[in-house]
Amino acid sequence: MSSEILTVLEYMEKEKGIGRADMISTITNALKTAAQKGVNSGQELKIDIDEKSGNMTAWTLLKVVDSMSDSKTEISIERAQVIQPGVLLGEFIEKEIDPSTLGRIAAQTARQAVMQRLRQYEKDRIYDDFKDQVGDVVTGTVRRRERNDLYVDLGKAEAVMSAREQVPGEEYQPGERIRCLLLSIDSTPRGPEIILSRSSPKFVRRLFELEVTEIADGTVQIEAFAREPGYRTKIAVTSADPKVDPVGACVGARGARVKTIVRELGGEKIDIIRYFEDPREMILEALKPAEPKEIVLDEPSHRILLRVATDDLAVAIGRKGQNARLTSRLIGWRIDIEEYMAVSTDPVQVAITLLVDTFSMDAAIAARLVEMGINSPGAFEGVEAGDLVDAGFTEEEANAIIASVSAHQE
Repeated sequence: MSSEILTVLEYMEKEKGIGRADMISTITNALKTAAQKGVNSGQELKIDIDEKSGNMTAWTLLKVVDSMSDSKTEISIERAQVIQPGVLLGEFIEKEIDPSTLGRIAAQTARQAVMQRLRQYEKDRIYDDFKDQVGDVVTGTVRRRERNDLYVDLGKAEAVMSAREQVPGEEYQPGERIRCLLLSIDSTPRGPEIILSRSSPKFVRRLFELEVTEIADGTVQIEAFAREPGYRTKIAVTSADPKVDPVGACVGARGARVKTIVRELGGEKIDIIRYFEDPREMILEALKPAEPKEIVLDEPSHRILLRVATDDLAVAIGRKGQNARLTSRLIGWRIDIEEYMAVSTDPVQVAITLLVDTFSMDAAIAARLVEMGINSPGAFEGVEAGDLVDAGFTEEEANAIIASVSAHQE
């Protein structure tokens, strides 16, 4: 028995890192509890295991009495004085017993307690090892896929990346290396569960912090962030140092820094822009190369109406509205985009519109008047109904026109 205990203690200490004192306490408490429920029920037991040798010693605590009524808890004064000379009535003595009498159930319970303590230790160790890495990028090896969840071996523990935390279009095979964001550690009945993510915007933000020294040291700050995993990310940056170009720092020499991040993200496009507090400036910066012809801000409802030229409309909206959605998230305003309709500069049309607006006449009548040379309100001077009839208008139309002009002049 002692050799088995010593083997368990050495294994737990060397392989699992559980101290001997911890395991001895676990084993003795399990033995005591099980024995007191089994053949030794009713007895008060004391169990000790030597750390070095593994030898186990057990005692039962007995009360010294004159007349015994329960041999499990009491001992006669005569027998007690043989074990401990000078003991008095009413005192307690410890009588050593053979550990093997504790019973087979006690031994099984102790074994179960050791396994339970080991499992608990593994859970505690996983939590302690990874609790400080939440929000960091970790590297692991893909182990398997169950349903839509991906299980990744991080060396000391296994983590899971659910379907919603995966990037659409990315496929990983068992044995492949993968970098992810350690999103959280969730408590479950089976112990701590490590949750990974590659779709979280925090993953891209952390990659920039690792790749761009100026972001890591606080010189460049990411002020706004929007991402559609697998497709496009937009970030707005500022610099605390006027000598440092925040966009250039993130892009790197010949795009080296941002290219590294794009490769890690499997080709996801990244737009890096300068941050402005004014939403007008932000919208102009975020929509480049598209240039809005007109911007209408509705501050109470936090909405922006953009009127964009036909050629820029597709660029501003983006594929399936992606560019507009990301820009909206980036600046925190709802964005409506519509085609810009330029006001005509055709002199004929301008003249027709002028007559219609001035005299509230039908556009077709105004067009006929412009055609005969009456292209402004002043051109009606000296014109009579008969002149209009001669030009092809009916008497009714001519009288109506003259009446409208006369009413306006009054």
